[in-house]
Amino acid sequence: MVQSGVGIMTIQLTMENRNNPFFLTVLWDAHDVVLVDAGLPGQMEMIRSAFQEAGIPFEKLTKILITHQDSDHIGSLPDLVQAFGDRVQVYAHEVAIPYLAGEIPLDKSKKLVRTPVKVDVALQDGDILPFAGGIRAVFTPGHTPDHTSFYHIPSKTLIAGDALRAQDGILQSYSPVYTPDQATALQSIAKFQTLDLSKIIAYHGGECTDDLQERLQDILDAGPVENN
Repeated sequence: MVQSGVGIMTIQLTMENRNNPFFLTVLWDAHDVVLVDAGLPGQMEMIRSAFQEAGIPFEKLTKILITHQDSDHIGSLPDLVQAFGDRVQVYAHEVAIPYLAGEIPLDKSKKLVRTPVKVDVALQDGDILPFAGGIRAVFTPGHTPDHTSFYHIPSKTLIAGDALRAQDGILQSYSPVYTPDQATALQSIAKFQTLDLSKIIAYHGGECTDDLQERLQDILDAGPVENN
């Protein structure tokens, strides 16, 4: 089976009415299967199918890591939590907790989440999770106040969420339309320069492996992105 040993894989979710696919990340070891983010509302069966196609047992899911509160990242989280019950734990940065709990409105929609979700483990910057060989939480606000990226230590892979984008395998800066605090977003990107990187996974755009540090420096040198 694919999940033997320690590993990491991107899985793609596509929708008929969207021309840009989403890329979720799955990590695993002998004891845990870890999903990063939960797609749009109503996508649980699509996620299940993506697991099946990748050869990863969906029923062995034990952990869900959330990068941030946007609806395309937490949409199917309530369904997953309901389906798995106590068998799955939700991890998110401590700043995300009141958003996911429905205590304060989401940053973009200005509405409360329809179905609140309890975060089982609150994360802080630099926390290392003992799954899949080690995953470091990297607090990267700017896109949203709670945005957190995850660095898989064994594979030197950064799961960047929406802190960065990708196009045709080339690393791109954040989306200015959806990043209200560009100054903080750039400071967050600068944190990535301290990491030993072999791969960066962007939720919108997928995997990048070429000239990563050079691209990060180019993005920082370019500064704030104009909203075209």
